[in-house]
Amino acid sequence: MWKEKFIDYLRYEKNYSSLTEISYLNDITQFEEFVENEIGNFVPSEIDVDIIRIWMSTLIEKGMKPSTVNRKLSSLKAFFNFMEKKKHVSGNPAKLVSGIKTPKVLPVFVNDKEMTKILDNPENYSDDFKGFRNRFLIELFYVTGIRRAELISLKDNDIDFNTCTLKIIGKGNKERFIPFSDETKKKIQEYINVRDAEIENKSAFLFVKEDGEPLYPELVYKIIHDHLKNISTLSKKSPHVLRHSFATEMMNNGAEINAVKELLGHSSLSSTEIYTHVTFEEMKKTYQNAHPRAKK
Repeated sequence: MWKEKFIDYLRYEKNYSSLTEISYLNDITQFEEFVENEIGNFVPSEIDVDIIRIWMSTLIEKGMKPSTVNRKLSSLKAFFNFMEKKKHVSGNPAKLVSGIKTPKVLPVFVNDKEMTKILDNPENYSDDFKGFRNRFLIELFYVTGIRRAELISLKDNDIDFNTCTLKIIGKGNKERFIPFSDETKKKIQEYINVRDAEIENKSAFLFVKEDGEPLYPELVYKIIHDHLKNISTLSKKSPHVLRHSFATEMMNNGAEINAVKELLGHSSLSSTEIYTHVTFEEMKKTYQNAHPRAKK
C-alpha cells in the first residue's frame, strides 16, 4: 500500500517524471529486500542510520559505483521524507547519512567536427522515414541540449515557429523555452511534412515510430548509441552525451554560463560549472599540442 502512496507523492506533489518514479521505487524495493534478508520484516519506523550505512557498504562491496549508491541514498531520503510527512515515522534517518565522496568526472562530449561527420554522412541513415527521423532527432538533441525524457514528450504544439522557440517541460514539471535557428526551423518543418505524409493515425507527439506511437526511452538510447558507437574515443554513447556536447560547444564559443544554465534547465549553477572545467581541459590540450615548449 505504501508503495502506491509513495508513487502518488512523487507524481502529484513532487512532479517527478515517470522514469524517476520507477528509479526511486526500484531503489526502495531493493533496500526493503536487503532489510528483510538482514533483520527480518521491513518496518520503516525501525530503520536507523546503521542499517542504511551497512546497505551502502554492501553495494560498494558488490562493485557498484559510488555515484549510483549516492543516487540510491537520495531515493531513501525522498522515501523517508514522504513517510515523515505522512507521520508514519518520527524522523528521516537517511538525512543523517552522508553520501560517498566521488571523484569529479568531466562530461563526455562529441566535438563539432565529429558531429558533422555523424549528421552529414548519408550512409549513416536508411532511406526511409525512420532514417529521416533518426537524423533529425540526433541533430535536435545537439542543437538544443534537451534531455531524453524532454525530447520524447515534445508535441507539435510545443513548437512556436513565429518566435522560433521550443516549450520544454523539464524536471519537476518546470517550464522553459529554448530558441532555435531559422535553419533548425526549416528542418523541423521538413521533418513534420515527411512524418505526416508517411505516418497515418499518428499521436500528438513530435517524434513517433512507424506505427504513429511515441518513442520510448530504450529506443531513443539505441538510436543514439548506434550512431555514436564508431567514435572510439567516447567512453559513453548515450543521449546525455549530446546534451554535454551542446553545453560544451556553447561554453567553448563564449556563451555566458548563466545563459547555458537556463537553456539546460539546471536548478543550480554548480551543475553547469562542470562545463567550465571541460573547456579548460580542452585549452590545456590545445596548448600542449600546439606550443613548441609545452612538452619540454
